[in-house]
Amino acid sequence: MKKLFVLMCLSSFLFGFSQEKETTDFKRNELKGNALFLVLGAGEFTYERLLNEESGVGVSLFFNYDDQFDTKFSLTPYYRFYFGKKPTAGFFVEGFGMLNSYTQKTYTNTPYVPVNGGNSLGLLTTTETKDNITDFALGFGLGAKWITKKGFLFEINSGIGRNLFNGNNNDDYEIVGRGGFTVGYRF
Repeated sequence: MKKLFVLMCLSSFLFGFSQEKETTDFKRNELKGNALFLVLGAGEFTYERLLNEESGVGVSLFFNYDDQFDTKFSLTPYYRFYFGKKPTAGFFVEGFGMLNSYTQKTYTNTPYVPVNGGNSLGLLTTTETKDNITDFALGFGLGAKWITKKGFLFEINSGIGRNLFNGNNNDDYEIVGRGGFTVGYRF
């Protein structure tokens, strides 16, 4: 009986199960450009480092080379969690912080005073003042990513955030947006 018990204990390793999750090796770096902003007169380039099969961290750099946007510059670090079957692909949610610089326009109406001292008839002159303001926003976003076997990828995303410091001056700049149609390469 003792020999049978010892034989069963020694052979039990053949039927044991491992507690480790099987992982696949995949490329972990991505460089991307926002094609939508290039068409609209701005540029946004992104680097993303994939931490594991379900998450990644990255940083986006936005700059405006045309006057289509009030935002002149933004630096946006983010964290993403993916829900797809492929490693770091499919539907995702993200949380981000955004350091942004924008031009705030202020309009002031003053009564028109004629040079000869006549009646102004209620006419107003409008003066425009531009201030460059830097702020920091926190927000969240949603999107989806598709990747080919060769490593090319396409991404659609959108997000919304709120400026934390200078939003009380003008409600037009309290909310920030993020999004686009992004193409890139995983290496």
